[in-house]
Amino acid sequence: MFKTLKNIWRVEDLRKRILFTLFVLIIYRIGSFVPVPGVDKTVLEQTNQQGSELFGLLNTFSGGALHQFSIFALGIVPYITSSIIVQLLSMDVVPKLAEWAKQGEHGKKKSAQLTRYGTIVLGLIQSFAMAIGFNRLYGTQMIPNATFVDYLLVAIVLTAGTAFLMWLGEQITEKGIGNGISILIFAGIVANIPMYIRSTASSNFIQDGQVFMNTLKTIIILIVIVAIIAGVIYIQQAIRKIPVQYAKRVVGNKMYGGQNTHIPLKINAAGVIPVIFAVSLLQFPTIIASFWSTHAWAQWIQTNLRYDYPLGMVLYVLMIIGFTFFYTFVQMNPNQMADNMKKNGGYIPGIRPGKATEKYLTRVMSRLTMTGAIFLAVISLLPIGFGTLAGLPNSVKIGGTSLLIVIGVALDTMKTIESQLIKRHYKGFINK
Repeated sequence: MFKTLKNIWRVEDLRKRILFTLFVLIIYRIGSFVPVPGVDKTVLEQTNQQGSELFGLLNTFSGGALHQFSIFALGIVPYITSSIIVQLLSMDVVPKLAEWAKQGEHGKKKSAQLTRYGTIVLGLIQSFAMAIGFNRLYGTQMIPNATFVDYLLVAIVLTAGTAFLMWLGEQITEKGIGNGISILIFAGIVANIPMYIRSTASSNFIQDGQVFMNTLKTIIILIVIVAIIAGVIYIQQAIRKIPVQYAKRVVGNKMYGGQNTHIPLKINAAGVIPVIFAVSLLQFPTIIASFWSTHAWAQWIQTNLRYDYPLGMVLYVLMIIGFTFFYTFVQMNPNQMADNMKKNGGYIPGIRPGKATEKYLTRVMSRLTMTGAIFLAVISLLPIGFGTLAGLPNSVKIGGTSLLIVIGVALDTMKTIESQLIKRHYKGFINK
C-alpha cells in the first residue's frame, strides 16, 4: 500500500490531478463559510439552534453550508435534480433528447449543457423559496425588513454559488481525479464527521458514570460501521460475467474476430446514486412543509415522512429500488448492447442474436439489479433502525446513508487512480 502511494506521487500527471482536486476542495470549504450578504448572524444562530437537525442530509451534502446560510447553502442539489429530469426525459419521452442520447459524446455534451441550464432555473426557484422560508422560519427575521429586491438578491447569490459549485465539479472531472460532483458531496459529508461525533457525545447515548456501557455501545457501533463498509465493498466489487463469442470475419487479406470475451455486469451498477436521489426527494416535501409548520398538513408531512416512521421508511425503500433500476438501465441499455453485439458479429453461446439476446440481458440485469437495490435499501435502513434502538441523534442516523455515499465515491476514485497507475505499468491498490 505504501509503495502504491509512493508510485502515485512519481507520476507527474497523476500528482497534478490530485493536487488540483485538493486545491478545488479547499476553495469549496472556504466558500462554505462565506455568508450571504444582508443576513443577521445573531438570528441565524438562533434558528440553527432551534432546527439543527431539520435539513438532515441536504445540509450534509453542502458541508454544513445550509446551516451557515453561506453562498453554497443550496449545495449541488439543483444539479442532481436537473440531471434526474434530463435523464428521465431522454428515455423516449422527448424525441430530441432521446436522439441526443444515441449520438455518443456529441449528444452527451448537448445533454450536459441542458442540465446546466436546468440547474440555474431550479436553483433560482429553490433559492428564492429558501430565502423567504428561512426568513419566516420560527417567526424570526433573518433578513431584517426584507423586500422583494432583498429576496431576489439572496436568490441570485445562492444560485451563483450553485453554478460555481457545478463548474468546480466539472473542473475536477476534467482536470482532477474522479467524478467532480461526487467528490464535492464526499467532501461535504467528510467535513461533517466532527459534528456527528459531537452529536453522539452530547446525546443520551453517552451517559455519565457508565464507562462499561459507553464502551460497549461504542464497540457495537464500530462493528456495525465495519460490517456496512465490508458489505458495500463486497457488493460494489461483485460482477457477473456474461460470455460473448465473436465469429471470424475475413476483410481483404485479414481475419477479424474469432475471440472469446465477456460482458461484466455489476450487481450494483448504479453505485450510491439511487441513495442520493431518494434521500433528496424524500426530504424535499419535509423542508417545504417546515416553512408552514403551524398548519396541520405540514405537521403530518414532517411527522410521517421521516426515515424512522413506517410511511417514510417504505417510500425511502421504494425510491431506492426504483432509482436503482432506472439508473442501471439508463447506463446499460440491453437493446443497444444486443445491437452492438449483432453488428460486430458477437453472440452469447446458446442465445440467438438480436431480440433473444436483448431479452436474456434484460432478465439477467433485472435479477442482478434487484439484488443490488435490496442490498442498498437494507444497508441504508440498518443504521436508522439501529440508531433508533440505541438512542442516537438523527444526524448520526442519517450518517449511515452518508457512509454509503463516502464508501461508493472512495471506491470509484480509487479505481480511477488504479487505471492511471496500470497505464503507466505501476501496481495499484487492488492488483496483487
